[in-house]
Order: sequence, then C-alpha cells, then structure tokens
Amino acid sequence: MGASRSVQVTAVVAAVVVVAGLVYAYFQRPNNTDSGQSGTDSGMRCGTTVCQVIIGKSVGKDLVELLGGTGGGRIRVTGASGPFIFEMTIAETGAIVNGDSLQCKEAPVSVCLVRGKQNGKMLGEVLVRKDGTWSRAQTAYQASAGSMELHDVNDDGTADIVAVQLGCDGQCNDAFVQVFSAVGPVIGCTSPAPAKEQLAGWPTPAPKMSQIRPCAD
Repeated sequence: MGASRSVQVTAVVAAVVVVAGLVYAYFQRPNNTDSGQSGTDSGMRCGTTVCQVIIGKSVGKDLVELLGGTGGGRIRVTGASGPFIFEMTIAETGAIVNGDSLQCKEAPVSVCLVRGKQNGKMLGEVLVRKDGTWSRAQTAYQASAGSMELHDVNDDGTADIVAVQLGCDGQCNDAFVQVFSAVGPVIGCTSPAPAKEQLAGWPTPAPKMSQIRPCAD
C-alpha cells in the first residue's frame, strides 16, 4: 500500500516537472523566429476545409500563426498575451498566402503584416500588439505594384506599412512609395519614378522621412 502510494506520488511529480519544462522551453524561444509548425488544426475550419498551419513567427513571448484552407484563413496568436483568433480577410478575397506572407516587427507597439498576391497586386492586413493586447488595424492595404513591407519610416519606434504603387491608377509605369502608419493615418508618399524598378531599394524600398511628402489626391 505504502509502496503503491509512493509510486503514484512519484509519477505525479514527474508529470508536473515535464509540463513545467515544456512551458519553460516555450517562453525561452528566441524572438522573431519561425515556429517551424506545419500540418492541420482539426479544431478549426478555414473556409470549407480544416485549417492548415502555413507559417508562424515569434513576437516576444507570443506566437503569431497564419492558418489557411480552401476559400478562407485565420490568424492565431498564442502565448503570454493570451489567445486571439482573427479572420484572415485577404485569404477570403483570393490572395495567395504562403510562407512569405507574414512579417512581424517587435517593439513596445508590435506590428505584424499579413500579405498575399492577387493578380499582380499585393493585399495586406495588419495586427498590432499594444499593452499586451492584439487588435486588427481597421485599414485594408493594397500595393498595386506588388511590394509591401514593414519599415519604421518616421523613426517613432513602431513599424509602418510601405507599399509600392503604380501611378495613373495603375495605367502607367510611373511608381511611387506610399507609407501608412499602423496606428494612425497615411504618413505620405515619395516622388514618382519612371518605373518601379528605378525606386531606391526596389523590390523592398525603405524611404527616409526626408523623402516623404503629402500624397497627391
């Protein structure tokens, strides 16, 4: 009887140690790394099929994952900030979501950009973490020239959305960079270049604030 109870106690203690070790390992992951996860998530549907994990990135002690399926997708956040699930609007509109679709920048106000190509354009949506809570930026983003990145253009410590646009409502080759704040209004635009390939830093331009002026109407 005493030996049996001792074995049970030992098993419980061992289980607690294993769980504690797993939790410690999770919170010791390096920041801004890919999760390496793949496969299905049987508890969730994306569109008409079971969600598949496409890509995940660490943002501090949180893990941001893109989940996709036929005709839909979700963005899942787990970790120290608590669980959050968002519909992936660009997947619902037909954008191609893959391993290059997630970009995150950790800061006191962290920003994650979810992007995907559709008919030569780049569509994007943004999640922001502030004071331990994730929320969706209310603006949907589009880059008609097919390039969209995160870069802190105005040097305020929070990443901005940098989108390359074609001039003439997409009817000419002129191209310029449009910069959006993830937590506020449009910051501005660069002067146009004769072609997108002639923009400094193409295909991932990162203009300085001195190059930004008000966008033309």
